[in-house]
This record gives sequence, C-alpha cells and structure tokens, in this order.
Amino acid sequence: MDAYRLLRPLLFALPPEVAHALALAVLKRPGLLPAPPAGESAPVELRGVVFPNRLGVAAGLDKDAVAVAGLAKIGFGFVEVGTVTPRPQSGNPQPRLFRLPADGALVNRIGFKGVGAHAVAANLARHIGRRTPAAVPIGVNIGMNRDTPAAAAAGDYRQCLEAVYDVADFVVVNVSSPNTPGLAELQAAKPLRALVGELTAAGARLAAARGKSRPLLVKLSPDLPPARMESVAAAALEASADGFVAVNTTTSRPRSLRSPRRAQAGGLSGRPLFALALDRVRRLREFVGVDPLLIGVGGVSDEADFRALRDAGADLVQIYTALVYRGPNLVRRLARAH
Repeated sequence: MDAYRLLRPLLFALPPEVAHALALAVLKRPGLLPAPPAGESAPVELRGVVFPNRLGVAAGLDKDAVAVAGLAKIGFGFVEVGTVTPRPQSGNPQPRLFRLPADGALVNRIGFKGVGAHAVAANLARHIGRRTPAAVPIGVNIGMNRDTPAAAAAGDYRQCLEAVYDVADFVVVNVSSPNTPGLAELQAAKPLRALVGELTAAGARLAAARGKSRPLLVKLSPDLPPARMESVAAAALEASADGFVAVNTTTSRPRSLRSPRRAQAGGLSGRPLFALALDRVRRLREFVGVDPLLIGVGGVSDEADFRALRDAGADLVQIYTALVYRGPNLVRRLARAH
C-alpha cells in the first residue's frame, strides 16, 4: 500500500501551512528519502539545460530553496523555487491557504512570502556546493515586493535576477500571481515588453561577464482572454524572452466546485484548473510556434493529464497541488511518462 495514503489523514488534520512546513522539514533531509529506481526517465536538453526528465515541481512549494535536494531525490527532473523578492517579506495575513479536498484543489492567497533573493541565492549556493552527478536544474521564480509601486517594479525584478543569476539554471518572471497588488498591471503588452527588455539586457550583461546565459521565461495567468494572452506573449518574445510558464493559479471558480471553502479569495490550483491550463498551453503553442520553451502547469493529477499537456505543446510539465493530494509516488509515475 502507498504509505502516503496512511499519512495523509494525519497531515490533513493539521492546518495547511503547518503540514506544508512539516513536509519541507522532511524534504530538507534527503538522506531519509528513498530514491526512485535509476534508468526510468529520459533526459532532454532544452535551451542548453539538461533535464533528467520532463517533470518539475512548480514555484510555491519551496519558496526559500531549502528542499531542492529532497525534491530531486524523490524523482523531479527540475525544481522551480520562489517566488523570491529583493527584500524579505511575510506575505499576506493568515489564514491564507485552504484545502478543497472534494475538488482535489487548493486556494491560496499567501503572496510572495520569503526570505529574500540574497538569502535564497545563499541557500542555493550551499546546495550547489554539495551537488552530485544526479543534481537537477533549478529555476528561480522572481517577483516584486508588495510595497513596490508598479512603476518601479522593473528595479525589483532586476535586483532579483542579479542576485540569483549565478545559482539559477533558468529564471521565471512572475507577473501573474493574483495575490500581489499591482502585479496584474505588468501583464499587458507595453509594460511587459519594457520589463522583459530590461531583464534580457541585464541578463546579457551578466552572461557576458559569467560566460553563460540563463533562459528567461514569463509566467502567464490562465485568466487572460486568449487574444490578450497572445498580445502579451508577442510582447515578451519581441523583448527576447526565451519562453513561458503556463499557467499560474486562477481567480475563477468553476461551478463544479463542491468544497465549502471554494469561495475563499485567492488563486485556485489543482484538478479544477486543468481544463483551463490545457487550453492555454495549446493556444500558446499554436501562437508562438515550436521554438520558445514552454512549461505547462495547472491541475495535472495523473499520467493522462501529463501526456495531454505534452501533446498540447508543453516541453516540460510541473505539478504542486497533486503532490499534496497524491504524495511522492506520483512523481515517479509522471517522471517516466515522458
């Protein structure tokens, strides 16, 4: 029997953030974790980065980059940490994370809680110093501090990029979280073109100094109407973005939701998001063509979902909420789904 099925009721008896902290505490001790069998996954090279398999963990699970080794040990082919901000911040008031068990979903309004970009960079530097040949690529998801005006947001993103450049394999620009005031203003063609342009210019300077470039991706909201999503994607590519992460959580609430906490404010993730994520990945790939890197995320719960996102055009796939509901054995199954 899957041990997680026995453990889950105990975890679900705890407040969600307490259970999350407990899970991270275990993942921070990779020596306690069993490794998946070797040779079950097919490595792939994309934008100069070699991924042991196509399954990654989405941003939000390991905000401060404290559990990268443990997440790699249970079978993920890459780990995206963050969202990180230039300065530490505590996030939004509690309660701010809610389980919707009847729907296989979560609602969160945590915000960009974290120790700050420089502390995250230090955590990753320690991890990299202990890397083994089985190490996985690390993406760092960057954002702006809550009290930063949208007009000054580019400075926050640039500071984050500069802080994490040496310890990231790729960087994700988060302009789509529904839980940070003013962030949505950046998800329009003109401001996004300017933001990505400034970051790609900063990245080019860093690449010239370091001798290695880092792919820059933009994370998009599922709530953008298709026409606006296309204009935003076009603006990002005009400013030399390397690709996209599609999608973030949604503020929409499908009528199918049954859980009592479905009306809580925040971003919805998990199984109810899948149909919307699949649609956006398919539309985005059709619009941008084959070259940009595209990571699909949102509601993946099993191998069929994984393959559907891949068939829709996702080069890589991420999960988060399914890990909460189905446990680490799901990672092994999806990692070998190719």
